[in-house]
Amino acid sequence: MTVTEPWTCPTCNSTVATPYCPECGERPLRARDLTLRGLFHQFVEALTHVDGRIMASFRRLVGRPGFLTVAYLRGQRKPYIGPVPLFLIANALFFTVESLTHGMVFTTPLDSHLHTQPWSPVAEALVSHRLAARQTTLDAYAPVFDRAVALNARSLVMVMALWFVAALWIVFYRSGSPLVAHAVFSLHLYAFLLLLFCVGTAVEYSLGGAGSVSESLDQLISMTLLAACATYLYIATGAVYGASGVIRALKVAALTVAVASVVLGYRFALLLLTLYLT
Repeated sequence: MTVTEPWTCPTCNSTVATPYCPECGERPLRARDLTLRGLFHQFVEALTHVDGRIMASFRRLVGRPGFLTVAYLRGQRKPYIGPVPLFLIANALFFTVESLTHGMVFTTPLDSHLHTQPWSPVAEALVSHRLAARQTTLDAYAPVFDRAVALNARSLVMVMALWFVAALWIVFYRSGSPLVAHAVFSLHLYAFLLLLFCVGTAVEYSLGGAGSVSESLDQLISMTLLAACATYLYIATGAVYGASGVIRALKVAALTVAVASVVLGYRFALLLLTLYLT
């Protein structure tokens, strides 16, 4: 360890004779730290370092499925941001795009729950019972529900990734992979899916916005995104779990169905949660 002139650590008040405090990692204050030039240097360093890691992470996420999961599990952390920050950034990006384009991937309004979802008959009965309990009307309650469901969708989106961990554990039970490997894989997958939803929402908006495209075109967009998800899973499972052959294809098919089920399940869970908390 390099020896330097003794200095007093401003954080833990220890007398230190090394470039960094061995107790807390603090370094001695330098004259340039208290200048505008020093602040500008910190800004440039932070911008290039953090943004560089973000861009490198997203490039690997999209261009090399499974690479980030393998890198994280090997301990290769410095060049890329962790799976949780990456997921949160993708989440923030998605909900920004959804807000700007008035998309309805997860912020599904009450009218859609009542008329266009697979559970609409159940939703009609639940909503009717809830309106009677609240002694209010659908017209008065719908705006309250729509605002609340948008907030809940943003706050609880990580639940989808946690649900999918169970599917990975079941499908790759014999792989011997620890639970954390499944969790990291799931976070990277759903970060990728949120980027896919950004693309799908933008395409739908360019064609007139949510509710303006035909049902057949909406299904085409959904199937295209699902196919992209299946492709990601096929490549990523080979990289992370070493899956191959026909068994790999069957596992990917099962996981793709699980992804679609989790998305639909999340929407329905948001209906129930929002319905009984508003």
